Amino acid sequence: MDVSLTLWVLTILGLSALIAVDFFIGRKPHDVSIKEAGIWTVVWIALAALFGLGLLIFGGGQPAGEFFAGFITEKSLSVDNLFVFVLIMAKFAVPSQYQQRVLLVGVLIALVLRAIFIAAGAAIIASFSWVFYIFGAFLIYTAWKLIQEARADEEDEEYEENRLLKAAEKRFGVADRYHGTKLWIEQNGKRVMTPMLVVMLAIGTTDVLFALDSIPAIFGLTEDPYIVFTANAFALMGLRQLYFLIGGLLKKLVHLSYGLSVILGFIGVKLVLHALHESGLHVPEISIPVSLGVICTVLIVTTITSLMASRKQAEAESAEAAEIAEAEGETSKNSVGS
Repeated sequence: MDVSLTLWVLTILGLSALIAVDFFIGRKPHDVSIKEAGIWTVVWIALAALFGLGLLIFGGGQPAGEFFAGFITEKSLSVDNLFVFVLIMAKFAVPSQYQQRVLLVGVLIALVLRAIFIAAGAAIIASFSWVFYIFGAFLIYTAWKLIQEARADEEDEEYEENRLLKAAEKRFGVADRYHGTKLWIEQNGKRVMTPMLVVMLAIGTTDVLFALDSIPAIFGLTEDPYIVFTANAFALMGLRQLYFLIGGLLKKLVHLSYGLSVILGFIGVKLVLHALHESGLHVPEISIPVSLGVICTVLIVTTITSLMASRKQAEAESAEAAEIAEAEGETSKNSVGS
């Protein structure tokens, strides 16, 4: 898809305007209700759908299909980010009324960093087609690693600060408590960071680790930097509302890691086949419609099986609790009778 500089500028300005509106609406610290989160989640998805429809009308079926496949993939991978975001919020004991501000700025940091990754990835792909072998192998390895982590089922997982964050805290110092939405304060004659700034940096920089998976994954669906960037932007910008909407459901998505591993492994194979094709070998390539169908099917099946497994586990726990209560009741009766 041939994208002019004017279209790039207009797109970035449009996205910036949407972000400004989102920031203006959520500028006052408050607890985000399920209703508010639900409405804005629908709004962001609708905006992404309208953008994809615009691509279909003005660019054709190919770029539109690539955008929707990329958007759905990035959205599903971003749900995995929410697990870590929950750990970060708990680690820094972020007050509930400030969480929406933390996520907004953290996601903006993540978007800027991803833009850098996308530009670098596009430049590398344009110069070295063999990089698809590396991307494909990395995604297949990541898929296997996700399965191993899911099978390990670590209950006591905790967030650990990365080196960049630790270096910043050591260099500037951190206040001992939150000071509203302030990012810097004067403490003992020294300018120090507040926990608010620290947790924003934690959200933004942690997303870089997820970008190592998601950026190669979307380049496996499209080589167009414009589609890669916009799909990432729309997926990330609705992440804040999604956090409040499905925060309570995250623990029920017990098979999500398995689903994501299948998606990453599938795209990894697609990349390897594409690399072989580019090398002159006559191998079948996986089309965008097939990719979109596989991704949607995996996510639907994963969600259904996760909810079924969670419900079965809840019923088993309820039955066990009832048995314990009944046993304690019998013991109490016997004690009174004696």
